[in-house]
Amino acid sequence: MALFVQKFGGSSVADAACVHRVAQRVYDTKQEGHDVVVVLSAMGKTTDNLIALSREVNPQPDEREMDMLLATGEQVSVSILAMALHAMGAEAISMTGPQAGIATDSAHTKAKIMGINPERVVENLKKGRIVIVCGFQGLTPTADIATLGRGGSDTTAVALAAALKADRCQIFTDVDGVYTADPRIVPAAGKLDTIAYDEMLELASLGAKVLQSRSVEFAKKYGVELEVLTSFERRPGTIVKEEVEDMENVIVRGVAVDKNQAKVTIQHVPDRPGVAAKLFQELAAANVNVDMIVQNVSEKGQTDISFTVPRDEVNRARSTVDGLLEGIAAAGATYDVDIAKVSIVGVGMRSHSGVAYRMFEALSTNKINVEMISTSEIKISVVIRSAFADQAMQVLHTAFELDQES
Repeated sequence: MALFVQKFGGSSVADAACVHRVAQRVYDTKQEGHDVVVVLSAMGKTTDNLIALSREVNPQPDEREMDMLLATGEQVSVSILAMALHAMGAEAISMTGPQAGIATDSAHTKAKIMGINPERVVENLKKGRIVIVCGFQGLTPTADIATLGRGGSDTTAVALAAALKADRCQIFTDVDGVYTADPRIVPAAGKLDTIAYDEMLELASLGAKVLQSRSVEFAKKYGVELEVLTSFERRPGTIVKEEVEDMENVIVRGVAVDKNQAKVTIQHVPDRPGVAAKLFQELAAANVNVDMIVQNVSEKGQTDISFTVPRDEVNRARSTVDGLLEGIAAAGATYDVDIAKVSIVGVGMRSHSGVAYRMFEALSTNKINVEMISTSEIKISVVIRSAFADQAMQVLHTAFELDQES
């Protein structure tokens, strides 16, 4: 008998028919003799609708109250699924994140899991029950509800799998696995049978929406075997696992695009020690996530500093930067939301040369200008005009012969 943690996203439980389909899948797993813990997202577009409702009454709602509101979406899902399982004759119990022992820090709307005490979950598993847990939420040190940010249910599932020492964590979505690119943009994209933790982590953080990046971090840290598969069909998905030697034979595993990006450029910054530290210290204090950073060559003791932030954080970045301009004696700042980040990822980059040249030549041939560049051992990211994002993904997918995997 194995222990499975099964996570189902909002599209998998969008309506009553979907809930019945999920209930049957969970019930069948239990009937096969396995223990099952289920983690659910809110039904369909519930979270989006709740956010829209909050903005109707307050354009800038308090983050603690937002968490109180958004946490209700998952509570509906888990209770409805429990009822469906009861109707099938199964023993099931629903729990909120706090009831399942999930503790977070105090960063409302994007909290991090600090620990899990799964005692109550284990007790109910021993009684033969299917345990259904709200994803996306936990309890702060001050006993407030906090949410984990978009995609947080993935992190809940992987963290629970680690705490329970589950045999596998299955992430059920509306796609049947991890693809070499978004198949809605690149029809020739192919499904991967396996992918390394590091590759999946890079793709998730670079715009691929299959898994939340923090969930992959958890999986890698605690050795949780992940499987990404669809809830709408019964077929194998993509296994996310430790890297093995033959994975390096493939230079690029996938291409990702992130259109939720904005570029901030601070002009004519005095080129002296401490200025950049002050700038990024204040941005960190304002909970602004800074990604790519480029500093131009200094001329006459001044330089320009450009960096990217999530588009939905650009107003927070603007407030922070504008308040610093006079203090750091900068000339001004610009804010550009018409950009996108395009990335290629693959552990094979470590052992193959000429990858950057191949990427830049493909973009240049198609007259796509590169504005910023960021690299690591296994990825290259560039900032381009958002209008060229989809084209760039298709061009790079073909340039690195990923079309052949479809």
